[in-house]
Amino acid sequence: MCVGWKGSRETSLSMGIPSNTWGADYMKKTRKKLSGRVEKIIKPLSGEKEKAQIGIDEGDDLYREIRVENELTDESGEKARLKPGAEVDVIVEADSNGTTQKPEQLR
Repeated sequence: MCVGWKGSRETSLSMGIPSNTWGADYMKKTRKKLSGRVEKIIKPLSGEKEKAQIGIDEGDDLYREIRVENELTDESGEKARLKPGAEVDVIVEADSNGTTQKPEQLR
């Protein structure tokens, strides 16, 4: 899963994904992009890491929120954090051998 920040600057952020995965191999994967917004930042408790809670617009009612570690890396390798209210893209991707074609009647 990737979380991309849609801020005022055109910067692509990844959650610990090596930059070489954004090349030709990345284009061979099946993926879906979902829109969301950072709802809140959850402060760490004893030894845990800070989390960002993201509400996903297209999620089912009881499953809209995900929590991810709030440490991202931009294209130059600099560390960054999400802020509450930030609009994000959540990308779910899988290798083509991990997916099947959608049946005709469901398209």
